Amino acid sequence: MRQRSLIAITAALAAGALTLTACGSRDDDGGSDSGSGGGGTTVVIGVDAPLTGDLSALGLGIKNSVDLAAKTANKDNYVDGVKFEIQALDDQGQPSVGQQNATKLTANDDVLGVVGPLNSSVGEAMQIIFDRAKLVEVSPANTNPALTQGVDWQTKKVRPYKSYFRTATTDAIQGPFAAQYVFNDSKKKKVFVIDDKKTYGAGLAATFTQEFKKLGGQVVGTEHINPDSKDFNAVATKVKNSGADVVYYGGEYPQAGPLSKQIKAAGAKIPVVGGDGIYSADFIKLAGATGNGDLATSVGAPVEELPSAKEFVANYEAAGYKEAYEAYGGYSYDSGWAIIEAVKKVVEDNDGKLPDDARAKVTEAMQNVSFDGVTGKVSFDEFGDATNKQLTVYAVENGAWKSVKSGTYTG
Repeated sequence: MRQRSLIAITAALAAGALTLTACGSRDDDGGSDSGSGGGGTTVVIGVDAPLTGDLSALGLGIKNSVDLAAKTANKDNYVDGVKFEIQALDDQGQPSVGQQNATKLTANDDVLGVVGPLNSSVGEAMQIIFDRAKLVEVSPANTNPALTQGVDWQTKKVRPYKSYFRTATTDAIQGPFAAQYVFNDSKKKKVFVIDDKKTYGAGLAATFTQEFKKLGGQVVGTEHINPDSKDFNAVATKVKNSGADVVYYGGEYPQAGPLSKQIKAAGAKIPVVGGDGIYSADFIKLAGATGNGDLATSVGAPVEELPSAKEFVANYEAAGYKEAYEAYGGYSYDSGWAIIEAVKKVVEDNDGKLPDDARAKVTEAMQNVSFDGVTGKVSFDEFGDATNKQLTVYAVENGAWKSVKSGTYTG
């Protein structure tokens, strides 16, 4: 999830669909110099992500990738008479800060779309603010199904907010996909399920558990951890005593790495499995040598299998960003480009200029956006979910993530 060579990017670019040549350089103040081109009207794309703290590597990758999209649009004069800039705000992975950032972004009349956030719990806190302002939000990383399909999504899908979209697939697919791999491919039958009690982690663990039981697997124990802690010896002992042959963890890498290490130290020589929240080079560093054999699912397919997607990688590197684009770089670029496409449609439909109700029009246009992006075909279903549903299982082998299986969930 952290290494450039391990980014999950899913499909080749259609010939001539996008020119991904980067220009300009990044600012250090959260904004963008936006490169050349455009002129006339300035449209700001907001970015909300954790730019400091434990998850900042992911957040900075999101920010930089959106910045690259803006620079590319400006260089190519993709929307005639419009220059794109970004306004990036740090949510620190905290819902309350995300709410404050949403209010700041809506107060800037030049902001016509927002990319982010990383965390589903933050997205949950921001949605209503953006929706009231009719400001479109496209997340490259939120995976909790309730954000697009309502809290009762398992029995009755109802879209809560029409201004919210995402380019990453959901845990309704990711959790069961992992369960099928663990049960059918890894032949593990007894799982100990742990989560961090947060929106993303708890939701992912729940969808994994449901599918694992349906397949005939046994849940031999469950536990909730404090995401602010790094001492998991008590739960590690419970795992050892449970007789589990695998652990599933719903949460993120800062806790998953130490958890894996402590479970092995307790004597349970069994793999820890998680979602895209643990698919990270930092997980491997934190888990140590005993992390070999641990597994993670992540959205999309491995970049090394997609020659045309390497153009994005090359242009990102050429732009001179200090940080890697990380697990969500391709999805962030595509989220930013989706906003650019929506703006282009609105401008073209209004005689080459932005209408007075530009935010509402851009939100409306987003529903029908469709283009060949870095991550494959980018379009949205009736709930605002990505139509691209591909996932990959990765295993830690010799200190690095290696893809072991790609596909889609078959329920």
